[in-house]
Amino acid sequence: MYGHVGKLAEEIKKGAASVEGVEAKLWQVPETLSEEVLGKMSAPPKSDVPVITPNDLAEADGFIFGFPTRFGMMSAQFKAFLDATGGLWRTQQLAGKPAGIFYSTGSQGGGQETTALTAITQLVHHGMIFVPIGYTFGAGMFEMEQVKGGSPYGAGTYAGDGSRMPSELELAQAFHQGKYIAGITKKLKAAA
Repeated sequence: MYGHVGKLAEEIKKGAASVEGVEAKLWQVPETLSEEVLGKMSAPPKSDVPVITPNDLAEADGFIFGFPTRFGMMSAQFKAFLDATGGLWRTQQLAGKPAGIFYSTGSQGGGQETTALTAITQLVHHGMIFVPIGYTFGAGMFEMEQVKGGSPYGAGTYAGDGSRMPSELELAQAFHQGKYIAGITKKLKAAA
């Protein structure tokens, strides 16, 4: 809504595209809130990133899903999108495809890891292969001198009241996640 997930997504796309032979696409899910509600929330206009449909997922070799956190879970907009993928679930068209996740929360206690854990259930029902980043980001995972979102589950940021944008370290972790998961996706596709 305020651009935090979008900022991380841009870096993830750059990381994925840095892997030779990988084409990365950026999508956004449909908005479920009315213009009136968005106005009351002082939400800026939506970006020009294309809106995804469930059938677009079937064309991809892998995914890195990003969403803001609402009460320790993915936002309702993203959940509504996934709820619309029943046809893909019934035919298991996403089974065996690698998927990672990333997120934005309002605070350090805002649910970065619970958001990841609750999102994994969506991947499991589709038969996707969850690909966490673990501690592959190296020393950046152990940074204690500055506020940093993210975890072994995936890249993340803290939005605070909306005015804090992702730090350079958080953006670097997002780039790493894109590159890491794109490399795994490429290896799995070549082995198929």
